[in-house]
Amino acid sequence: MLYALIGEDAPNSLDKRLAVRAEHLARLQALQAEGRLVLAGPCPAVDSPDPGPAGFTGSVIVADFASLAEAEAWAAADPYATTGVFVRCTVKPFKKVLP
Repeated sequence: MLYALIGEDAPNSLDKRLAVRAEHLARLQALQAEGRLVLAGPCPAVDSPDPGPAGFTGSVIVADFASLAEAEAWAAADPYATTGVFVRCTVKPFKKVLP
């Protein structure tokens, strides 16, 4: 089943985010290689694709997991969660309708 993982960045966490970005992307690339990743990306803090020092307010990932518990465990083990980039991460079942 698909799950939406919605991470909310802690204030002033851009430096932490950038420090572990490669590890975070590697985990996403592994999901993609397994055919389980639907989409993933950050939410800029300002209305711009490159927010610069304004940074990000969080991230959204939609991916296929065997269960809610597996999706929650994956989210909890992500470098953005373990290093304090995310102040919280909500995981919810997701039903893709379009496209």
